[in-house]
Amino acid sequence: MRRICGTLGVIATLICGAAAAAAERVDLELVLLADASRSIDDGEIRHQREGYAAALRHPEVLAAIAGGYEQRIAVTYVEWGDETWQDVVVPWRIVEGPESAAAFAKMLDEAPRRANGPNAIGSALAAAHLLIRANDFDGTRKVIDFSGDSAWTSGGVSVFEARAAILADDIVINGLAILCRDCVTGRPIDYDLESAFASFITGGPGSFVVTADSMASFAEAVRRKMLLEIAGEVPLAKKRKRLAVNDLTVAGD
Repeated sequence: MRRICGTLGVIATLICGAAAAAAERVDLELVLLADASRSIDDGEIRHQREGYAAALRHPEVLAAIAGGYEQRIAVTYVEWGDETWQDVVVPWRIVEGPESAAAFAKMLDEAPRRANGPNAIGSALAAAHLLIRANDFDGTRKVIDFSGDSAWTSGGVSVFEARAAILADDIVINGLAILCRDCVTGRPIDYDLESAFASFITGGPGSFVVTADSMASFAEAVRRKMLLEIAGEVPLAKKRKRLAVNDLTVAGD
C-alpha cells in the first residue's frame, strides 16, 4: 500500500495483517522522510528527489555502504504532507552497490507526486516509526531522516508523543533543515529552524541536524548527512539555542 493514511489504528491493522518473514540483516534501516507539504512546489519536489538519488549513487556513499559489516543498507523514501498523506514513494529496498542504488533512483524519478497539504510532522514521524517496526530487516542501527522547511505542525499525531515512542524503540531521528531563501521552500521564518529541529523533532544517541541554505546546497547537505548516518558517525557539536514551544510563532507552512 503506497499511501499511509487515516488513523494509526488503520495502519497498525494493515501491519499486523502482513505476513511475517525472516529478518534480513543490514547495517542500517533508513527512512528518508521528505517534506512534500503545500509550501513545496513540484519543482522543489523534483529537486529534493534528485538530491537524494544523487547522494545514494555517489561514490563516497557507496564506499561507506561497502565499508559496513553487512555491506548493505535498507532504505525507503516517504513524502509527507498533512495528517492523511504519508506517501511511500519508494518502498523498502536493499542498497548494496551501484546497480541497486541506480534502481532506487529510477523508482524515485518515475513516481508521481501525491502528498500535499499543511504540515503534520507528528503523523509523518509516526508513519516512519511504523514502517521500521513492520519491515523484514534487522538493522544494526535504525534512523529516520526527517527533512522540512518548518517545525510548525497543523494537526494530526502529537510530535512529542510520536518522537517519544520512536526514541523508546532505540531509533534515531536526524534532521535536514531547509533554509532556502530564494524559493518557496524555506521561506523566511521568525525563529531558528535548526534549533527548533534539535529541540522538538530530532533525538537519540548521536542525533544531529544539518542545514541546506539554498537549493544549490541541498544535494551536498543530503550527501553529507547520509554519509554520517551510514558510517554511524556524529558531526562536530554545534551549540544551539534551546527553544520553547511558544518560540514557534510562524502561522503556518
